[in-house]
Amino acid sequence: MKRYPGEEVPGLAPAGSLFARLRAACLTEWTAYIDHAFVRQMGEGTLREECFRHYLGQDYLFLIHFARAYGLAAFKAENLETLRAAGLGMASILDEMGLHVDFCRRWGLGASELEALPESRATLAYTRYVLEKGLSGDLLDLYVALSPCMVGYAEIGLALKPLSGPDHPYREWIDQYAGEAYGDVARASVATLDDLMARRGGVGRMPDLIRTFREATRLEADFWRMSLDRAD
Repeated sequence: MKRYPGEEVPGLAPAGSLFARLRAACLTEWTAYIDHAFVRQMGEGTLREECFRHYLGQDYLFLIHFARAYGLAAFKAENLETLRAAGLGMASILDEMGLHVDFCRRWGLGASELEALPESRATLAYTRYVLEKGLSGDLLDLYVALSPCMVGYAEIGLALKPLSGPDHPYREWIDQYAGEAYGDVARASVATLDDLMARRGGVGRMPDLIRTFREATRLEADFWRMSLDRAD
């Protein structure tokens, strides 16, 4: 029987957790995502403002669909604990959207202007992939598709935190995802994955779950690339 070991993700996922195992199985794609040029430039403070602005606009639209995905998770919840987890995920996303609006007000963009933006192809591809996984699969499929975003942003925030200072142009973004509140959301996502795996999974599901995790991670990297290139 094939084993899928996974090392600890410090502060976020214990060794052997489903998230750690999925991350380890897709380490090439994961590294391309969390160490993307967009992320490195943001940490260095050299990312062009127009790229960050393009990212924020598309990410606002992205988060609307991810909030819907957690609504779908709530609908599919089999017990109160899973229902609460879906509610926590949705609340976190709505909080993220507030940060985006605060940033974009500096450029004269409010929530209504953000909602009216056209979706890029990268936004369409990623959000529809996650929603399709939730519609065609079960809760475990959906949470695996969500996890590169929900946990990956916490890992990125913690990695960039030492680079952030009072005058860093992206300090607020970094502080949001490196903060304890978002860390709690990421750790709750990791725990929910383990709970769902215990109740609905088994080693026979791992190949399909790895494929889902890998594709979602690739789509995350594509989202960074779209933002860096300011592509439609």
